[in-house]
Amino acid sequence: MELDFSKLNGLVPAVVQDVRTREVLMLGFMNQEAFQKTLESGFATFFSRTRNTLWMKGESSGNRLIVREILVDCDNDSLVLLAEQTGGATCHEGYRSCFFRRLEGDAAIVIQEKVEKPS
Repeated sequence: MELDFSKLNGLVPAVVQDVRTREVLMLGFMNQEAFQKTLESGFATFFSRTRNTLWMKGESSGNRLIVREILVDCDNDSLVLLAEQTGGATCHEGYRSCFFRRLEGDAAIVIQEKVEKPS
């Protein structure tokens, strides 16, 4: 099975969910190299569209995503990574999930507490 990297300028979207709860933690993009590094290392690795480089989630913060299972959609151009979160926070703003706000009318309301950093 080959992933189809021909769309989105060589990228495929990768939704990350908690392997136990199925909570959506983040959305990232992978090019072929990031996908291969994820397979080889077992840690979620993405392609940064703004920095134009690969980055392994948690390489600086320690909040890594250990990939336990990868699901591929019917068109072979999107992924779901079922991952074990280490460190507690997936979001760079310190929340468990990047989806920590809910839209209510015109307002985005924070619906999660920030994760406490171990001392």
